Amino acid sequence: LAKAVGGEIISADSMQVYRHMDIGSAKVTKEEMEGIPHYLIDVLDPQDDFNVVTFQTMAKQAMNEIYSHNKIPIITGGTGFYIQALLYDIDFKENDEKNPVREELEQLAEKLGENAPQVLHQKLQEVDPEAAAQIHANNIKRVIRAIEYFKQTGEKISQHNEEMHQKDSPYNFLYYVLTRDRKVLYERIDRRVDIMMENGLVDEVKKLKDMGCHRGQTSMQGLGYKELFGYFEGEYPLEEAVRIIQRDTRHFAKRQLTWFKRERDVIWLDKQAFGYDDAAILTDMISILEEKEIISHE
Repeated sequence: LAKAVGGEIISADSMQVYRHMDIGSAKVTKEEMEGIPHYLIDVLDPQDDFNVVTFQTMAKQAMNEIYSHNKIPIITGGTGFYIQALLYDIDFKENDEKNPVREELEQLAEKLGENAPQVLHQKLQEVDPEAAAQIHANNIKRVIRAIEYFKQTGEKISQHNEEMHQKDSPYNFLYYVLTRDRKVLYERIDRRVDIMMENGLVDEVKKLKDMGCHRGQTSMQGLGYKELFGYFEGEYPLEEAVRIIQRDTRHFAKRQLTWFKRERDVIWLDKQAFGYDDAAILTDMISILEEKEIISHE
């Protein structure tokens, strides 16, 4: 698609952004890029935090860079929440002014120490379960902001974000979601995990552990990483770790599909209907782009 329309690619993947995390994130290789510039890949260290607000900022910078080349940005990847945040330019109410509510929550977090993520996330769960489902417990800053927003306004931040999502997008865009037969998808997921193990996923995670990475970090919440930490810490044998990775990846794929079904403006492309012919899918994608006048007829 990028070659056909003069595009450059921005990754909307929450794990490929990290260096040293190649196998478990199924990171796109130089060969697979086929000369097309890719953004937001290998730009952070595993110790760095990465969340939807960071993604928005970095993705907008990448888009400006792509526009300066007179190219079309193509956002691709599986983190639906990130794609939504960018497409509809959602304002996450990141109020930077200090206030008593935030100070109280920050002091509580300090007092709780390593129990802070769990306790604060539980507090958020009680006032705004939707926000709790979207914000990871380890992202203490955003958990605190969400609780603070509720305490100050009486409104759930998830409700505010949903209202923001209802507004029109500032972009002229098309939102394609590729899908295939569920049974085949799950078989491919299981095989993909086996291939990752064959390619050295255990060694990759061990190296990260030796670098000082631990289960509490955002980067180590990625599928394949947190489960192998469980294996290293003696919670279960390696075969069980593999089984859990496969199971959790299938569950994740199911949640992804549910997410995209809820989104507005999605154009579903069932690969089975195209006989799994990528060229036919590309032709269809381009005809829709022309129809919507996003690109001109050649």
